[in-house]
Amino acid sequence: MIAPDLQTASAALRALVDASDRVVPFTGAGISTESGIPDFRSPGGLWTTTQPIPFDQFLASRDMRDEAWRRRFAMEEYFGKARPTRGHLALASLYRAGKARGVITQNIDNLHQAAGIRQEDVVELHGNTTFATCLDCARTYELSDVRRKFESAGGRAPDCDCGGYIKTATISFGQAMPAEAMQRAQAWSRDCDLFIAIGSSLVVWPAAGFPLQAKKSGARLVIINREPTEFDSIADLVVRNDIGDALAFLIAH
Repeated sequence: MIAPDLQTASAALRALVDASDRVVPFTGAGISTESGIPDFRSPGGLWTTTQPIPFDQFLASRDMRDEAWRRRFAMEEYFGKARPTRGHLALASLYRAGKARGVITQNIDNLHQAAGIRQEDVVELHGNTTFATCLDCARTYELSDVRRKFESAGGRAPDCDCGGYIKTATISFGQAMPAEAMQRAQAWSRDCDLFIAIGSSLVVWPAAGFPLQAKKSGARLVIINREPTEFDSIADLVVRNDIGDALAFLIAH
């Protein structure tokens, strides 16, 4: 069912949540736009003007590593100031109520953790941009330390003490998906009784397959997204209203 209005959407979603014990929220960029973080993929998004740097280019070219870090620090005005949205707070409320064991997210902004979901209960499919790691020894770095080295070197990307390349802890195009996160997301999707896809276009695979996995395993499926998705036809409820408005009842719970 495509909800015809917000009141219908909220009532139907509340009924589904109340009837469920194992809810899995799955979030995409749409849940964070209210915080000021731009959507990358949508028309007019950042990637329409600036193409992302593939992982193989990052590894092969010092200039590409320099550019990758220049872009990340340019984005700090968005990521550094971002605060959890009503949607993040609503899902944190669902988590605290024991309805959801955590959240699966395609986002890299750390806002689910900031809203109150423990780090170990946030399954990050595309990593996290709020810190960096060495690709060789896995040492972690604060972005402030990387930036200081970057600027003192005249805009050159610093390397780890072990000689490895330092990169934000995100998954780039062409980089292997995190095996543990993928396994956990699969297990949660198969075990839930309600799967709620929120603010995702559901076009990026393999992550987009989790709603389908949940549905095939017997769960009810809700999709909350402004634009149609290819899974709308199999969803039990489709909500095209604002995410914060649609989930507001959870904050009041």
